[in-house]
Amino acid sequence: MRISRQSIEKVLYRRLIRIMLRILTLPVILLLPLCSLSSLSEAKVTGEEIYNKTLESTQIYNDTQLQEYIRNLGEEIVAVSEMPNEKFIFTLLDSPDLNAFATRDNYVYVNRGLLNYVSNEAQLVSVLAHEVAHITRNHVLGQEEKATGAKIISTIAGALSGSSEVYEASMAYANSLIKGRGRKNELEADETGAEYMAKLGYEPTEMLSMLSIMKDYESYQKKQATSRGVTRPTYHGVFASHPRNDSRLRTVVVKANQLKSSETRDDGAERYRRMTDGLVWGENFLAKVPPPERFSDMKLRIRIDFPKDWTHLEEKSKSLVTGSPNDKSASLSMQGFRRTIQTPEEYLYNYLNVPLLEDGKSISPSGLSGYTGLLVNEDGSKSRIAVIYYKLNAFLFRGEVEDMKEFESVDNLFTSSIATFRPISSAEIAGQKPKVTKYVKIDSPKTYEELAKAEGLNAKDIDTLRIINGHYPSGEPRSGQWIKIFKQ
Repeated sequence: MRISRQSIEKVLYRRLIRIMLRILTLPVILLLPLCSLSSLSEAKVTGEEIYNKTLESTQIYNDTQLQEYIRNLGEEIVAVSEMPNEKFIFTLLDSPDLNAFATRDNYVYVNRGLLNYVSNEAQLVSVLAHEVAHITRNHVLGQEEKATGAKIISTIAGALSGSSEVYEASMAYANSLIKGRGRKNELEADETGAEYMAKLGYEPTEMLSMLSIMKDYESYQKKQATSRGVTRPTYHGVFASHPRNDSRLRTVVVKANQLKSSETRDDGAERYRRMTDGLVWGENFLAKVPPPERFSDMKLRIRIDFPKDWTHLEEKSKSLVTGSPNDKSASLSMQGFRRTIQTPEEYLYNYLNVPLLEDGKSISPSGLSGYTGLLVNEDGSKSRIAVIYYKLNAFLFRGEVEDMKEFESVDNLFTSSIATFRPISSAEIAGQKPKVTKYVKIDSPKTYEELAKAEGLNAKDIDTLRIINGHYPSGEPRSGQWIKIFKQ
C-alpha cells in the first residue's frame, strides 16, 4: 500500500492549523488582528475546530476553581455587552506565554502565564473585557484585511519555512496587519472593554495598569534581546509610547467613567491573590503528556517526534529506532554512532562513506550541528539522509518511501520530523516540580535584590519581580504592600 495524497494533504492541513494556533497564542494580550486568521471564510475553520486543535497542543490548566472564576467573570462581562444572550466559552490554557485571544464563535482564551503578571481582579476583567469586545465589535469575523484564508496561510507558511523563529515571523506579519485597521480595532476594543468594566462597577483605568505591565514586560524583553544582539518585535505594534502616555488610549478609557455603575467594586486584589496563590510559574513539565509519536531515550537524553499517527519500534542492540505509518509505505530511521571531530558533513562523507548528497545543507535543530541532503540511489530512487551531533554521539537519519511518486510530499514529513530532534532537559528527566506564584506581605522596607536573595532567585529575576509587581524599571516594595514572588 502507499500513502494517499488525501492523507498527506490532511497531515499538512493539520500542521498549518497548528502554525495558526501558535501564532494566535503569541505574547501578549490584544494581538487580535491575527484572529482574523480563524475567521476568513476561505479557511473554513470553526471556533470549535480551533478549540479542539488548541487542546491537542495545550492542555486546560488543572485548577477547576480558577477556571470557574474566569468563566464567571467572563459571563458577567457578556451580560452587560451587546450580546447578553449569546453563549461564550472561556478557557484557561496551561501555557506559560503571556497572552489572551479570541476566535470566531465566541471563544475566549487566557494563558496561565498571563495570570502571573496580572495584579488584581480588575486587571483580569480588563483583559477578558477587551477580548469579548473584539467579538462583540465583529473584529474577529471582520473582513477588514480583505485577504483570503489561503493567502494568509501561504504567507505564514512562507515566512516560517526553514525557520524556527515562529514568534519573530508571525509578529512581523501581525504588525503588517496592524498598519491597516489594527490600531483602530484595538482602541475600539479598549474603549468597549472599559465600558463593560464601568458597567460592572470596576475602575476602567485598571485597563491602563494592565497594559502598562505588559508594556514593561515588552521593554524588558527588548532590552534582553538587544544585549544578545537580536531584534525583538514591538508589543503588538499599537503603542509606540508607554500606554499611560498614550493620549488616545487614555481618552477612550477614561470616557467609560460616564457609564460607571452606582454599585462600585474594589479592584479585587485580595480575591485575586486567593485564587492565584500557588499558580504555576513558567513551564509546567509535570502536566505535559508526550504525544504517542514521540520517541525518547532517557539514557542518551534525546527525543524526536515522528510524523503524526506514525508508530515507532526500537532495536536497542543496534541503537536504532524506526518510525512508519500503519501501511508501512514509508519509514524514517534514526541510529546512533560515535561522532568524530569532523564536521557533520565530513562525517557523512569520510566516516560513514555516504555518496555525495543532492541539495545538501547544514541544519541546526535546537541549536545542534547537523547536515542533510538527498541520496540518489542507483535505481533512481531517493532517500532523505541527515546526521546530527549531540555530545559524543552522531545520530544518522534515513527516510524512504515505497512509491517515489509520493517522495516529495513525504519528504516534508521527514524533514519536519528530523527538525524536532532535541536534547531532553534535566527538568524533564527529573519531572521537576514547577515554580509557583506566592504572595508575601512586606512588613519592613526591603529591596527586590534582598527579596531575590532570600528566595534563592538570580540577578535576572529581579527585573521580573519588578514587572509583576508594577515597579519596573527601578521601583522598590513599600512597607505593608503585598508582593508577588515565584519560588520552587
